[in-house]
Amino acid sequence: MVARLGDRAILLPRPTGISARAIVTSARDWDGVVDVVVTRDEVAVYFDREPHVGTFAASDDDAAESRLVELRAHYDGPDLEDVARAIDTTTDDVVQLHLAPTYVVETIGFAPGFAYLVGLDARLGAIPRRASPRSRVPAGSLAIAGGYTAVYPFDSPGGWNLLGRVSEHMFTAEAGARLRLGDRVRFVR
Repeated sequence: MVARLGDRAILLPRPTGISARAIVTSARDWDGVVDVVVTRDEVAVYFDREPHVGTFAASDDDAAESRLVELRAHYDGPDLEDVARAIDTTTDDVVQLHLAPTYVVETIGFAPGFAYLVGLDARLGAIPRRASPRSRVPAGSLAIAGGYTAVYPFDSPGGWNLLGRVSEHMFTAEAGARLRLGDRVRFVR
């Protein structure tokens, strides 16, 4: 079902089986589109005039357009032991479970450059947000919660479980966000 968001935007349910990159690419081809925001469940399309409703089509070359980005991870986070206890394993196993997958940037939100990465091992994916959020999570913190992993691009409040940190800056004013929709991400030591 399509819902209006004011007089220049529409909200659609996110199609299943189509990557965020393909959705954005397809929607940007519509006449008058100025922005597309993809979340886990919905797509907001913003126009420079009265909205046009079309359909999304998956791009055959979607995977070919994605980049592989490696991020150097240091697993020394304050929640690493709690996560290990929650899934009845060791911290070394948690690290290996987190290092093993190649993740995909599903959506970007919360803060500029905050990329929600899918592909987390199911055991780690079952870990919920913390019961009490922190008032300050340092930039570069590597975290998991609710089936996602992410790196905080800025110092900010946050409720995710901190496994460690990455060396790279996730957002700069000059370069913008390090990760883009559809990018494949590997954490390395």
